[in-house]
Amino acid sequence: MVLATPQVALAPTGTLRAAFLATNPVHARVDSRTNTITGPVVDLTRELARRLGVPHVMIPAADAAAVIRSINDGSADIGYLAYDAGRAQQVDFAGGFAVMFNTYIVKTASPLRRVEDADAPGVRVGAVKGQTQELYVSRNLKRAQVRVFETMPDTAALQQMLVGGELDAFALNRQRVEELSAGSTGTLRPVSGSYIDVEQSFVVRKGQQENVAFLKRFVEELKASGFVKASIDRAGLVGAGVAPARTP
Repeated sequence: MVLATPQVALAPTGTLRAAFLATNPVHARVDSRTNTITGPVVDLTRELARRLGVPHVMIPAADAAAVIRSINDGSADIGYLAYDAGRAQQVDFAGGFAVMFNTYIVKTASPLRRVEDADAPGVRVGAVKGQTQELYVSRNLKRAQVRVFETMPDTAALQQMLVGGELDAFALNRQRVEELSAGSTGTLRPVSGSYIDVEQSFVVRKGQQENVAFLKRFVEELKASGFVKASIDRAGLVGAGVAPARTP
């Protein structure tokens, strides 16, 4: 079924331009050799462009602030972000497609076993500034010490900080934790549980109510049809699930 589409409103240049977090595997993965982009947001964008009858282009962004800037300066038509009340003051959220789980990565010998264990005196938790995980730990950890990083440390540096005792835990989405743990040759592991489950959603410039309504209908149809689940499964994601159904 092809929905009635606000084509001009959603893709005013004739190409649907979609901004996403290049560092978040729940959104997509960018192959460093070929620059090929795969993942749920690619599938969603491709299907939306098909229905609009326009080509599409994916715009990798370094962080949430860059996604928001691209929406508000007009260089992107749609974006994908984890919901946060502060971000909702800058862009309009327009339909949650997935739920992202979040945990900590720790050294294998760490006494931290559950996410609740991290909020304790003497525990040092790292997080990247502005990411969903940093927003949560900075607001909610009352006894642990939070160290905010401007950018994500590379894998070797992160491993050295955790194994060497400079940090006790690093807050990330579960997908990234699982992937880092798998590549750590047994030196790092995830903590069980999720301290916050966050919806991943379409975003558009504030005030575009027709676009918001259309995208909400679009994403609810794709969730109901199994499209979103198939996309998550195809991407091999273990740190995310389909967002709950909602009345658009």
